[in-house]
Amino acid sequence: MKRPIHGGNLVWAAEQIGCPVSSLLDFSASINPLGPPETVLTAIQGSLDSLQHYPDPNYTKLRQALSEWHQLPSEWILPGNGAAELLTWAGRQLAQEQFTYVMIPGFRDYWRGLQAFGAKITPISFPWQTFNPLNVLDTFRETDGGIIINNPHNPTGKLFTTETLLPLLERFKLVVVDEAFMDFVEPPQQESLIPWIGDYPNLVIVRSLTKFYTLPGLRLGYAIAHPQRLQQWQTWRDPWPINSLAVNAGITAIKDEAFAQQTRQWLSLARQQLLTGLLKIKGLNPVPSSVNFLLVETQIPSSQLQQQLLQQYRIFIRDCLSFETLGDRYFRIAVRTVTDNHKLLEALSDIFNQRK
Repeated sequence: MKRPIHGGNLVWAAEQIGCPVSSLLDFSASINPLGPPETVLTAIQGSLDSLQHYPDPNYTKLRQALSEWHQLPSEWILPGNGAAELLTWAGRQLAQEQFTYVMIPGFRDYWRGLQAFGAKITPISFPWQTFNPLNVLDTFRETDGGIIINNPHNPTGKLFTTETLLPLLERFKLVVVDEAFMDFVEPPQQESLIPWIGDYPNLVIVRSLTKFYTLPGLRLGYAIAHPQRLQQWQTWRDPWPINSLAVNAGITAIKDEAFAQQTRQWLSLARQQLLTGLLKIKGLNPVPSSVNFLLVETQIPSSQLQQQLLQQYRIFIRDCLSFETLGDRYFRIAVRTVTDNHKLLEALSDIFNQRK
């Protein structure tokens, strides 16, 4: 089986060492370990009868729930089969521009969507090691085209300010901002461009509901953009892209304020615990993050470290071979529970101590 370019491929990881998927501790996918919320599981159980009927093709109730959540008209919101589906249509639209800037290192799936429609991609290196978001504009030489950017940034966890991103809307014909991990940022510190969506018809925002609410298997995300643009996307895609269980799960999830508060309290403590523990291990250099994952520089090649953790501890981390400019010098890990984090830290300590 080919080495995956995304985290969370537990089938591949289990095949490497000949073990069942259920025995693995997954740090490769940045998913909230506290969910799914009980309210969502109850909602799914209570909506099993909906499987007997086709979903509403307009997803009226889900769009209305998201409309109330973000205080936007529902026609400005388009639910999708995960953020990945919506990024595909963003890629199709960006392919119509003269070029599209893609920041590296960055989420590899952007390339899939762009290349599928023959987009002219202009990769541009992101100087994240000396991160100064105010200098990002200086790196863009041409402006008559499009750009896709994620905020918070994957895989570094850096958070761009709105003051940094707003000038992009004045310079580019189409700006796609992937905010898949924004919910993990404390609300007062969030730097979402949603409040500006009505002022810029060239802005598209893509959000995910699967990471924060632990629903990756259901596939659910949404785009926020000018209604005319979303109407065009609707004509491009298959009918009924979202199943009825995902619809009910999404409506329930965004109303569960207790779960959201619990998640942010967990993350604040667990992320600091993990960062502090990594800093104590000689040979590792973790990068501070605003979200639920950490990028870590390693003196042991990440692909080798990944195999050793799998074979000896059944722990799965995300190598960075598919992230341009990072390669084998870095790995990325999700923030999990305090107990899980401790298991990873003990395993890493053992491996690096063996090198002394």
